[in-house]
Amino acid sequence: MTREQYILATQQNNLPRTENAQLYPVGIYGWRKRCLYFFVLLLLVTMIVNLAMTIWILKVMNFTVDGMGNLRVTKKGIRLEGISEFLLPLYVKEIHSRKDSPLVLQSDRNVTVNARNHMGQLTGQLTVGTEGAVFRHSVETPHIRAEPSQDLRLESPTRSLIMEAPRGVQVSAAAGDFKATCRKELHLQSTEGEIFLNADTIRLGNLPTGSFSTSSSSSSNSRQTVYELCVCPNGKLYLSPAGVGSTCQSSSNICLWS
Repeated sequence: MTREQYILATQQNNLPRTENAQLYPVGIYGWRKRCLYFFVLLLLVTMIVNLAMTIWILKVMNFTVDGMGNLRVTKKGIRLEGISEFLLPLYVKEIHSRKDSPLVLQSDRNVTVNARNHMGQLTGQLTVGTEGAVFRHSVETPHIRAEPSQDLRLESPTRSLIMEAPRGVQVSAAAGDFKATCRKELHLQSTEGEIFLNADTIRLGNLPTGSFSTSSSSSSNSRQTVYELCVCPNGKLYLSPAGVGSTCQSSSNICLWS
């Protein structure tokens, strides 16, 4: 036995020995262990319920890799099928319907479409309501028509109404009347051509009647039934009692009052 082994053996024999030594267990026992198992089981049940709710929501809302429900995200934009309701303003570049299907915009009040420039200024506005379509600025369209059995009315309450076309403007009423009314003057002007009125009967109501300067001729005008249509230099029309020859010159004093 070496010296180091002898010294180590001697030191171990000199240590005091306790006969009644107490052993303390290390770990979780009793009610603490039962509470830990209960919380672990509760956490597991919560995870399973959350997973089931997530799967149910994905199934009901029809979530896919392309979108949600009737909303599909494509390469060209967003495709929306069915009836949709927008509670806040919608900003889009283009709106298209499916092929061979109409595009319907509905509202309890009015439907307003605004056009703005890059500065945010309003450049055009279309409002569709109970009284029809209201345009804030000019309108360019190849065709304007009313619904079947309905009247078409073009009106500008406070400003002017102008229709322009480089090749002509055609207004026709195939099975009804065409009426144009105004508060002041109605001007028909042709700069290079002529104004052609083609009808079986042309009626010009409320035309003023010119009179001769002599008193004898004025008494005979009360029994006059035939008149001659005359034109003043400024374009005003008036009637002159018909005679053997033209009487427009003799009753042209009405042109001085116009």
